[in-house]
Formats: sequence, structure tokens, C-alpha cells
Amino acid sequence: MSSLKTYLSESYDELVNKVSWPTWAELQTSSILVFVASLIIALLVFIMDFIFGVNPGDTFWKGILGFMYEYLLK
Repeated sequence: MSSLKTYLSESYDELVNKVSWPTWAELQTSSILVFVASLIIALLVFIMDFIFGVNPGDTFWKGILGFMYEYLLK
């Protein structure tokens, strides 16, 4: 039991006195950066899905691969 108490005490001391927490401005900047990067990656994945026609049930656009398969199977 004393080892658990020591662990919790040392963990609390480390979190309060030794960890350098970001400021509110740094946290906001980092959050915006992560949000923008996530949007860019999502947009790239959407564009690749649209170009290569990952959604086979779509009759409007089959993608490059869909047209290639259709051409090869005829």
C-alpha cells in the first residue's frame, strides 16, 4: 500500500512541478495546426477516392480504375 501512495505522490509532484505545460496561446496554435492538417489529409483522401472510383455503387463517376475495368471487360 505504501508503494501505491509513493507512486501517486511522486506522480502528482512530477505533474505539478516538473512538467512544462503549454500556455493557452501555444495550445490554441497547436490545435489550429492539427485541425488544418486534418482537413488537408481528409481532402487528399477524398480526392483520391473520387479519382480512383473507390465507391463502385456510384453510377455518375466510376473513377479511372472503373473506366479501365469497364474498357478491359468489354
